[in-house]
Amino acid sequence: MKPKTVSWNVCGLNEIIKRLRIRNLLREWKANIVCLQQTKLKMINRRIVWSLWSGIHEDWVFLASNGASGGVVVMWDRRVVEKEEDFIGQYMVACSFKCVSNNFLWTFAGVYGPNLDTDRRLLWEELAGVHIWWELSHGV
Repeated sequence: MKPKTVSWNVCGLNEIIKRLRIRNLLREWKANIVCLQQTKLKMINRRIVWSLWSGIHEDWVFLASNGASGGVVVMWDRRVVEKEEDFIGQYMVACSFKCVSNNFLWTFAGVYGPNLDTDRRLLWEELAGVHIWWELSHGV
């Protein structure tokens, strides 16, 4: 099975009604991997994940928000992909995945980058670091 990925800037997950709308859309889209940027949440636990994407087969990693901005969560269905490794940086969450159906290895990075040009260099350094660490041949 080829994984279906959704990446979305949700502009905050603090309201339960918004999480319910996101949950309904994710169910309709039948995604296997979901990346939500700008969560504006310091902590993402099982209760938050279940309010977004129910099921017993999900797993996730997250980058906490910085104050009232930023934050990234990457969630996936373990029946479709297995996480090999993850990296949580200052601006991104990157995961190395293996497809369950054919053992194909690949990487994904969910990014919520800085607005200032001076800070953007740090994001590029994070991306380059993941590229080198995981010995990627075709980019991140």
